[in-house]
Amino acid sequence: MRYISTRDNAIQYTASQAIAQGLAKDGGLLTPFYIPKLPGKALDDMRDMAYQQRAVYVMKQFLEEFSVKELTDYANAAYGPDRFDSPAVAPVRTVDGNTHCLELWHGPTCAFKDMALQMLPHLLTASLAKTEEEKTVCILVATSGDTGKGALEGFKNVPRTRILVFYPKDGVSQVQQLQMVTQEGTNVGVSAVVGNFDDAQTGVKKLFSDEAVRRELAAKGYFFSSANSINWGRVLPQIVYYISAYCDLVRDEKIAAGQAVNICVPTGNFGNILAAYYAGEMGLPIDQLICASNSNNVLTDFIREGVYDRNRTFYNTASPSMDILISSNLERLLLALTQDPAEVKGYMTRLNETGRYQVSDKIRTRLQKRFKGYFCDDHETKRVIRGMFEKNGYLIDTHTAVAFSALEQYRRETGDDTPAIVASTASPFKFCASVLEALGETAIADGLDALDQLTAKTGQPAPAPLAGLRDKKVRFTQVVEKENMVDAVRSLLE
Repeated sequence: MRYISTRDNAIQYTASQAIAQGLAKDGGLLTPFYIPKLPGKALDDMRDMAYQQRAVYVMKQFLEEFSVKELTDYANAAYGPDRFDSPAVAPVRTVDGNTHCLELWHGPTCAFKDMALQMLPHLLTASLAKTEEEKTVCILVATSGDTGKGALEGFKNVPRTRILVFYPKDGVSQVQQLQMVTQEGTNVGVSAVVGNFDDAQTGVKKLFSDEAVRRELAAKGYFFSSANSINWGRVLPQIVYYISAYCDLVRDEKIAAGQAVNICVPTGNFGNILAAYYAGEMGLPIDQLICASNSNNVLTDFIREGVYDRNRTFYNTASPSMDILISSNLERLLLALTQDPAEVKGYMTRLNETGRYQVSDKIRTRLQKRFKGYFCDDHETKRVIRGMFEKNGYLIDTHTAVAFSALEQYRRETGDDTPAIVASTASPFKFCASVLEALGETAIADGLDALDQLTAKTGQPAPAPLAGLRDKKVRFTQVVEKENMVDAVRSLLE
């Protein structure tokens, strides 16, 4: 399996080179040259497997230079009982007869990013060995809330790594911020950025492409890599949980083998729903992919109109991990749809220069055949949380609520009652204030006291990793302007 840049297929990489490097030097995203098909009986074979075994089965299709034993060791370490509070790892809960919720938040940071970020450190450190890289990797992460803590926890004290996370000042929930700024570990750093997530993400990409900064780091024995979903090692483990969910539904006789499903994903940076697309390309029976956005609905407009335009008002919403106007992983989908790196490079150039690009009618038709896009505002998000709890006794977070709203809109518009899998991306306790407001509370407790308030309201206990934040000390208070993010890098490496 070879990997290419989304903007140039002339230079090809091995899987270990792609994972170690993170981002192509031309700014493109390193992507498989082709998507392998699952063997004919794969879904039958995986039906009764544990999640860890399914992860090995799927990832091996893309990682030829990694042995089955290596991948088995990584999967057991990443998804073991000391990391995840559910033996299923990513359990599927049936909400009603044909609506199933894939719970991706049973890991150490209570968000779906754990599903990839518990695996990535193993893939990355092995890739460094396979590529005979002697320098220490400096991992840069821009986060809209959940990736940061997931990456920090995954790479904490991992040898030959340093990790620095940038998050938007005042742009994450109180619990998300506390998770990051109290992070333990000798190789970690956290800095707020004045601006929004897109400012932080753009700043990280500029650091990657700054030749002078790269030379400066190399002289000190470091090189950049990424734990954001621009790294293929982040996207690949996400493919697993869609295939696993389907196998669970077949095993539990909720759907018939070979029956098509729709998948609805709350989407900001596009990596999560892209993984579902790749699962479909591998042969998983997926009909429609429903892309759910909040008021930052740039992806909804793109799917409906074929125009990507980030020149719009940015909203801080109750679902902050989706408060994104530049969806980096969309670039990988554009390559899949166009099969032309030069065309993708042209789109990305226009996005960088004007903040806008428009795809051809042919590409828009291909896009709309697989994807549908919907969005909702905070008022609707809270209505869905309240309704889901009152009707089904099921407590969900704000991002998952956006997805349920999108599925409801899709079904109302099309009449399509195909069984659906909704990706639930975070514990409701990560967004206590918004969830409590949705449930009718008006006086919201401050900080971690809101965890107890939500427990009292719903009778459900807060996850242990969140409740344990009370015992943590704040370690990181740095705030930088977006133009000065390199200063935070230098501080980490001093």
